[in-house]
Amino acid sequence: MNKTSNPMKEDVELKFGKGLVSGYSSAVLGVLSICGVLCFRFPSLLTSEQFRAVYTQDFVSDLLFWTLVAAYVLGIVSYALNHSKVLAWIGIGTAFAASLLGGSRIEISPFESTPYSLGLDWFAISFLFSMLIFIPIEKAFALNKDQKILRRGWRTDLTYFFVSHLLIQFIFLWTNAFSGIAFAWAATEGLQNSIRSLPIWAQFLVATFLADLFQYWSHRIYHHAGFLWKFHSIHHSSHSMDWLAGSRTHLGEVLMTRACVMIPLYVCGFSEPALNAYVILVGVQAVAIHANIGINFGFFRYIIATPQFHHWHHAKDAEYCDANYAVHLPVIDMIFGTYKCPKGKWPEEYGVVSGEPPPSFLKQLMHPFRRSKPSE
Repeated sequence: MNKTSNPMKEDVELKFGKGLVSGYSSAVLGVLSICGVLCFRFPSLLTSEQFRAVYTQDFVSDLLFWTLVAAYVLGIVSYALNHSKVLAWIGIGTAFAASLLGGSRIEISPFESTPYSLGLDWFAISFLFSMLIFIPIEKAFALNKDQKILRRGWRTDLTYFFVSHLLIQFIFLWTNAFSGIAFAWAATEGLQNSIRSLPIWAQFLVATFLADLFQYWSHRIYHHAGFLWKFHSIHHSSHSMDWLAGSRTHLGEVLMTRACVMIPLYVCGFSEPALNAYVILVGVQAVAIHANIGINFGFFRYIIATPQFHHWHHAKDAEYCDANYAVHLPVIDMIFGTYKCPKGKWPEEYGVVSGEPPPSFLKQLMHPFRRSKPSE
């Protein structure tokens, strides 16, 4: 069966003129439009409290309008070019359903703010902008030029992206509760006042260093503690590196890592602008260091984590997979002797050296809890 007759299969080669690029784009934008309208309809249930504070209704209304327009136009183009009409119908159908539900003219329904909600708004907006920013960059500066956008495993990684963003509110609640219960004794007023007296840029640098230091050691422990490695091996199981690959992280690891990173941020009591800047850095860099980008950053690779630095951590090579634990600052690996980044070289293969986790999302969720076979 050729690629045009089965557009929903994995590892699809997207070529212009075949209707697949426009078809997939229309389908994605149509589904995101549905998500946007549902967020307007049920804001107390489907929007995260922290994320609501960073956008306005006018912004998301305009964004929804142009998303709908693009979904319709690209769906029509796909219908005209592709022998398979599935993607076109998905895109046009979901955009039409979003329009019937109110489209971009819909106003946010009255609601009472609650911390117990899903982050569908966080998923829709972050996915849209990540896709629009990183896919063109990866095509322009690709490390692996033969790697397809819809490479093998993309569905699993998309599922992780969706679930982790949807549950962001509950992740915040867990990490805040953990820090408050376990480390309230360390959060002294004197320490927090001293930290907040620093300029915002200095608070941001200190927060980044402390958070990455705690994340470094939790990351390193994952690699050397058998039970915890079974959680972390999920993240290493992708055989392809791109902007979506970093999302493949077991929910158990997400909760443990976020709790560890939250400790210094909670204890030190950094000001909100500094924390917001750090959150932006996390969001961008977590995607960027996994991207299929072959740029040589030169001297900057010693200052901030780059794709080359982190790709070596994902190498299917016993010499390198236990190195480069830092997420933001390579200097932390240098301090503790785990920095390995051969100049001008990149890994030849990615994945787990031994004990390969299963490929599907649900089986990966259960992987840490199943008994290992002797060969694993």
